[in-house]
Amino acid sequence: MQTQSGVRPPQRADARRNFDALLAAAREAFAEHGTTASLEEIARCAGVGIGTLYRNFPTRQDLFNAVYLGEIDALCRAADDVAGLDPWDALATWLRRFVGYVATKRAIYEEINRDSEMMRGAREAMYAAFEPLLARAQEAGVARRDVSADDLLRLVSGLTAGGYVDEAQRERVLAVALDGVRTS
Repeated sequence: MQTQSGVRPPQRADARRNFDALLAAAREAFAEHGTTASLEEIARCAGVGIGTLYRNFPTRQDLFNAVYLGEIDALCRAADDVAGLDPWDALATWLRRFVGYVATKRAIYEEINRDSEMMRGAREAMYAAFEPLLARAQEAGVARRDVSADDLLRLVSGLTAGGYVDEAQRERVLAVALDGVRTS
């Protein structure tokens, strides 16, 4: 069965490990070097040959799509993982994970067809995972009620667009933004 990206994940355990290693290496390479990252270097970092990369991802576009959808899947799983936390902690923890997603997305954004069915489905899945976290924080009285999920995701996306001296600075800026969402 093919995924939304059109790429079929392998069934054998060893092949699946290679597939997952390629996605992880591609995610890092695209975040660090953008869409021009070397496919040969991605394969090398994943510990596989270039033939294995092309067998799993016949085109660079297939690799972009698979990395993007992998990030969406991870965001949706992260929402489930934090659902048992205190409402504010769940919201803030998920938004910190969202920052990582935005960095990867920004690196490959121009290469993805934003009007595709795949992108619409991914966006819907992400919002469906996040909206209950925000609603729970609002119902608990720890997050402003006048902020929508779209408002908050756009705010955090905008914050991550800027360059930062280091991760500590990025975290401080996110903390300032979250203070603006948190009720006193």
